[in-house]
Amino acid sequence: MYLATEFLSVSNTPASYIPILLQLVAAVGFVALTMIGTHLLGPTRKTSDKLINFESGIEQRGNARQPVAIKYFLTAILFVLFDVEVIFFYPYAVNFRELGFDGFLAVVMFVAFFLLGFTYIIKKGALKWED
Repeated sequence: MYLATEFLSVSNTPASYIPILLQLVAAVGFVALTMIGTHLLGPTRKTSDKLINFESGIEQRGNARQPVAIKYFLTAILFVLFDVEVIFFYPYAVNFRELGFDGFLAVVMFVAFFLLGFTYIIKKGALKWED
């Protein structure tokens, strides 16, 4: 009779990592082959039109290093922060019965901190775009 721990220790041998190694070799080989192939087979004529940076069909004007309003960055960071916080609700939603009242209190504290931070952001005027 095999116990679960004996079964796991038997199947965890160096030979069981061979498929992972083969997939890694295949992936690295594919990338190397593709890069070498495009370098050898691709066109090599460089004209002034081809060397111009191109993005979204918009012509370049001025210097790309000019200052940008911090509001753009702040809004992006706030979006990521609140988006990640919402992800933490998923484990609670899946296991809310097993977590019981202690889990409920933890989620209430999490939401309280979340709302406290959101209130702070609104009071500081971080979401106001007009200057």
